[in-house]
Amino acid sequence: MSPEAAVELIKEHDIRYLLAQFVDIHGAAKTKSVPANCLMDVVEKGAGFAGFAVSGLGMQPHGPDFMAKGDLNSLSLVPWQKHYARMACCGYVNDAPHALDSRVVMMRQLERLNELGWTLNTGLEPEFSLFKRGASGELLPVDESDTLAKPCYDYKGLSRSREFLERLVEALQAVDFDIYQIDHEDANGQFEINYTFSDALTSADRFTFVRMAAGEIANELGMVCSFMPKPHADRPGNGMHIHLSIADKDGNNVFGDDSDPQHLGLSTTAYHFLGGLLHHAPALCAFAAPTVNSYKRLVAGGSASGATWAPVFIAYGDNNRSAMVRVPYGRLEFRL
Repeated sequence: MSPEAAVELIKEHDIRYLLAQFVDIHGAAKTKSVPANCLMDVVEKGAGFAGFAVSGLGMQPHGPDFMAKGDLNSLSLVPWQKHYARMACCGYVNDAPHALDSRVVMMRQLERLNELGWTLNTGLEPEFSLFKRGASGELLPVDESDTLAKPCYDYKGLSRSREFLERLVEALQAVDFDIYQIDHEDANGQFEINYTFSDALTSADRFTFVRMAAGEIANELGMVCSFMPKPHADRPGNGMHIHLSIADKDGNNVFGDDSDPQHLGLSTTAYHFLGGLLHHAPALCAFAAPTVNSYKRLVAGGSASGATWAPVFIAYGDNNRSAMVRVPYGRLEFRL
């Protein structure tokens, strides 16, 4: 987005404040609220943060400021927060991209891929759980009637949480998310929202936005929205499956090949990519399963909930939802 287009968007929608936003090492959104007339200051100079106060930036109390410089391509309205817009930012320290800023790390890796003329596309499937707080602050089911032993795709469970789901969908659609389905998942009070894939950087920025939207809309309705991997030991946990493919400069799917002798529709390049995922699976756990709670979801022999599709073996399979990597025809789904 050009600076002129950004200024026009701000005027058209009566935007008064910008959220200059980045994430810490846990993926939590960190922001400063900036008056809208300071838009280009955030883009060119950045919004200043004390980096030591943010997890994972590797900074010290006596260090320089962490400057979050806005990316105009990520500028969007905040539909649930009137007169606000949001920009995803990259972190700079001493006028240089900060090596421990998550968005900077991602952009550097994507640049290596772009040098080959390729674009990594990712489609995300975030799952989350809805709760309400009891009199003592404890988390309780938001819908007390959502008690089925096998609630996946249950109409009643979906319908009775529809106010939250509709407001979430409408907020995301207002900023050009192509939402194509929402469903009740396999735990009570658990849901999944699906939207069209995009390039990996846009996908990452958008997922942060989804979490921001879901959390605040839930709060407005007296609910708590949790993306925690395993909120309850006796119920299925929350995951986020990532569909992966690479496009060449003409937009063709580099992973697709109808002549694949294994009939998975994968090219040699896709198999090499898959081999890398399998080879580096233990290290990838640091990113895909970074907390103690993550491993309550990843239990060999079935979880305490009685059933799970969370993978515990380094394997791939043809449309096999128990594998670490499922292969829908012509692409990969990373399920860890």
